[in-house]
Order: sequence, then C-alpha cells, then structure tokens
Amino acid sequence: MALSDLAVRQAKATGKDRSIADFDGLYLFVPVLGRKAWHFRYYYVGKRERFSLGTYPEVSLREARDLRDAARGLLAKGINPRNERKRKRQAIVLASEDTFMAVYKKWLAHRQLSLDECRQGSYDQIQRVFKANVFPVLGNLTVHEITQAHLLDIIGKVEARGSLSVAEKLRTWLNQLFSYIKVVVPGIKENPAADLDVVALPLPPVDHNPFLRMGELPIMLQTLRKYRGRLKTQLGLRLLMLTGVRTGELRHATPDQFDLDRGLWIIPVVRLKQRKMLTKKKRKRMSDIPPYIVPLSVQAQEIVRYLLAQFKPAQVYLLPGEKSLLRPLSENTMNHALKRMGYEDRLTGHGIRATISTALNELGYLKKWVDAQLSHADPDKISATYNHAEYVEQRRVMMQDWADRLDLFEQNHVQVASMHLTITLQGLPTIASQAATQPPIIKPNTPTLIVAPATPDMPIVPESAQRLPAVELPDYAKPQPSNLQRERMKLLDLFEAPHHLRVVDYAALVGKSRRWISYEIQARNLLALSMGHRSLRVPDWQLDPLKRRLVQSVLASTPPDIDPWQTYHVLTEGHESLGGRSPLEAITVSNLEYLVGLVRDTFEAMQWPVSPFTTLSQMENATALEMMV
Repeated sequence: MALSDLAVRQAKATGKDRSIADFDGLYLFVPVLGRKAWHFRYYYVGKRERFSLGTYPEVSLREARDLRDAARGLLAKGINPRNERKRKRQAIVLASEDTFMAVYKKWLAHRQLSLDECRQGSYDQIQRVFKANVFPVLGNLTVHEITQAHLLDIIGKVEARGSLSVAEKLRTWLNQLFSYIKVVVPGIKENPAADLDVVALPLPPVDHNPFLRMGELPIMLQTLRKYRGRLKTQLGLRLLMLTGVRTGELRHATPDQFDLDRGLWIIPVVRLKQRKMLTKKKRKRMSDIPPYIVPLSVQAQEIVRYLLAQFKPAQVYLLPGEKSLLRPLSENTMNHALKRMGYEDRLTGHGIRATISTALNELGYLKKWVDAQLSHADPDKISATYNHAEYVEQRRVMMQDWADRLDLFEQNHVQVASMHLTITLQGLPTIASQAATQPPIIKPNTPTLIVAPATPDMPIVPESAQRLPAVELPDYAKPQPSNLQRERMKLLDLFEAPHHLRVVDYAALVGKSRRWISYEIQARNLLALSMGHRSLRVPDWQLDPLKRRLVQSVLASTPPDIDPWQTYHVLTEGHESLGGRSPLEAITVSNLEYLVGLVRDTFEAMQWPVSPFTTLSQMENATALEMMV
C-alpha cells in the first residue's frame, strides 16, 4: 500500500527499527533512535542493495519518489545508483581542487615539454595573453563551472579591440587546454572551446613575409648601415642578408657552431625547423639527419669574429638578449629594427630569406644550390629530402658572390650587381668553370672585389668600388658633424692644447699652491679657460711677467661677465695695426699701455660693455699692494 503524507508524518518509533514500504522499492525507515529516513532497495547484478535518499522531513514523500525514479532510471541503464552517487561526490570534492588556475599551470608545464628551446617565445606569449585576457574572467572558477559563454566573452573582447591574430591564437590555445582538461579531469565530458572558430571574425588579408627586389637593395643596405640602434641588431640583420638562415637559427647561434678556420657555420639538428617532420613523419633518427652547413663569406666571417671578440664570460648566445646574457635576442628585435628603418609591411626578418632566394634564382644560380643554402626541401619530389648539407663548396662560391654583390648594391652599382652571372671575383673561378675547378675556401684576407666585364657592352665598375668592411662604418655612413659640432671640436682641440695647463700644473711651475692660483682666478688676476665639466686650463704664456701684466690690465678693464674665451681670442688673434701680430706677440715694456688701449678698442668695436679703463700705474700699485699682503 502506498504511503501518504499523513502516514509518513504519524509514523512512530517502536521498540525496534522498522521499515514501512511505499512502492517500487521505496521505504520509510523508522529507527528506534534518530530521525526517519528514505531508503531505496534494489537488486544489482543479482545482489540486493540499499540506497539512502535522505532524511525526513528534509526530503518529502514526493521528493523521495522522484529520487527513487531517478535511481531506477540509472538501473535501467545498467548503472549502480550507489556508485554513481559516490562518483558525483568525488567529483564535487575534486572540483574544489580543479580550479582553472591549477589545471592551466599543469597544462602549461606539459606543453613546455613539447617546445624546444627555439620556440620558447611561444611559451612566453601564451603566458602574456592568458594573463591579460583569460585570468580576469576564469581565474576564480573551477573547470566544471566554465561554459562556452565564458570563452565567447573572452574572445569577443579581444576581437573588439582589433587584435584578430591574438584572438585566433587564443582560440587555438583554449581548444588545446580544454582538450587536456577533458582527459585529465574526471567528470569533464565536453570541450567548450571546440567550436569557437565557427563564430570567429575573418582575418584581414596579410602579405606574409614581404621581401625586396634587387632594385630596392641599395637604399635598404645604406639605411641598415646608418641604423642608430644597437650594433648587434644591425650586425644580426647583416648576417641574415649574408647567410639566409632563419631568424630563430641566428638568435640561438652559439660560438661552438662556428668553424672559422674552414669558413663554416654548422647548425645542429636540434635547431632545424624540419627536425620534427623528419623524426616523426619520415621516422628518421636524429643521428641520421645531417646538420645544416652554412658556408660563410668573408664579410660574414668578419661579423662573426667581431661578435665573438665581444663575447662575455656569462654569455651563451652569439646575439644575447638585452636583459640577460643567458637568453637569446628577442624574436621581435629584428622586425622592430626593420620597422624603425622604415620597412614596416615591406620587409621582415623571414622576408630576407625570400629576398635572397628570389635574387639568387634571378641571377641564374641552380635552384638546388639556393634551396640547400636556405635549408628548403629538395625540388625533386621523388626524393623529397632536405639537402642542407649538400653543395657546400658550390654554395661557398655563390654566397661569396652574393656578399660582394651586396657591397656593389650598397655602393649604388645596381646594374652590374644585377647582371646574370657575369661578375667574377679575384681568387675565385668563374661560374662557367666551376664544373672543372673545385672552388677554393675563401680566406679572410681575400683581395679587393674586382668586376670583369663578360661582354664589351657590360658596364664597368670604377676602381673606387671596394669590398666594404662588414663591421666598421664606411665613410658615407659615418655621421657627419654639424657646423656647431665642428666649431666645438675645434674649441675642444684648442682647450686641450699642450700650452694650456691644468691649475695644479701651473701652480707647480710658479711655486704657488693650487688654492692660491684659484684665488687669483677668482680675483680676475689670471686668465683661465673652462669647457663643460672639464677642469680649468691656464694658458702658459702667463708665466711671462710682461704678458701677465697685459692680461691683468685687460681683465681689470672688462666687466666680470665677459667670457674668458673672448678675452683669450682678442689677445691671441692678429691685428692689422700690429702687422698681423697678436697683442701677446707684440708686447714690449714700451707699448704695454698702447696694447691695453688696442684691446679696449677691440672690445668697444664688438659693442661690449667696458668698465672705466684702469691706468697702468693703478694696476702696478694694486699688484704691489697684493704682493705686500
């Protein structure tokens, strides 16, 4: 007989525990002591089991029947209700531990294991993007609470500010993260980030890795020479132009990779972009993959030697980072430098490879040589292998030719530098004779570039065309001083002239203390010159008593605000009335007063304020009084 609310409410405890049946396995359990409770009795795999549904009156009769029906539904699916409740309770406990931040850190650590050192920039970027966009929304939630609406809100905000490429990367990372969560976190059956790309805003068309044609190289190379950023950034870009390696391979270059005796840069397999493809898809062993051998031109060797000479004890990479010697140059440094040079959207670090590839193919070099130099796939689709260790000697000649052509481009000899394999270099065989002659190793002391015309109508490069220094600035790239700077440099040379003595040296010569000479200068009894923060200089011709009297007379007759340099020039420059001689050169005992008057007239002609002229006798009396004191 089915229970009623009244029967349940009036059920009283007796001398022993008892159960009052409802129907379909639901019972009201009435203990001797304690509260009444609901039980569901059922058979599972031939065994009778009991399942508690809660206490009365917290769980009413209607609610108990609903819980029983839900349990019966699980039994119909072959699920034990008791085990299912244990699983849910365990999931609730784990949910407090499965916060988004905790699982994110586990995923990030797991992802870092699959990133080699060359891709640590991606690892850093993930952290920056999540910190700025994801943590403010999901940081305090558990992974069980996160829905697709949360993720759409995050992506929408990123797209709203126009960062479509960041939004695209974020969708990919969120999909990877929640795929990881679906596997490692119990109770997660859906990936809320799986279909976010369905509502993604379309990315604008992008010209990936734009490159330059040969006609654009002169201005680019000249601009690079005049780059006023850090020298190592400029040299890094020049190495890219001279070798064609990838920016990541250059950034992670270490000193042990360079064999300068043979003029080679040997990039290990672990640095190669194709490593994963060859080891996973082609199922090759690391030991079976040859290193990437890059022949170095004379210019490239000069840059490498310079950078190695600047190597510091704690430094790891050829091009270290700005904040730490243990880290490589930032992946964005070279692109930022190109942007500062005016090549935004016109050239990138990777676009330099396209520039080299296009130019060398247009010049007529074999495609296999070019692809080997750039570590591209062999154009022969049958082999489909990477030949970055082949054609080394042929590529050595090709890259030396390319380096010297770059020097010609930089010197505006565009027509000759662009000629189709007609340039020959001193000490190198012509391209036509390469089949019969093994190209020699280029030594650092290779002579000056010589261009020999192949045909009478080919333009001839003037003798002024030289192989340019790779590190030191050519004359045209050196900063030219302004007129003001030139005048200041002349003044500095004059200030540092040997006959201008430091105060301490002048004091030693006259047998006075340094303090005494300083008092003399302050009292305007001695002419002293100053320049910036440098110490004062005293012209040594004041050691002559007669010239000293002339200086004292002039200083006494001029206001204190007159620049000592102007007084110096008036005393040392020639005058027509003195036959082109200066007052200091023409001084005698008899013409002292005349010269003082001449100097005064010169000041008046300059319209300078002049104090009432002090007579020579007054000066002599003042000097005598000073000596007596």
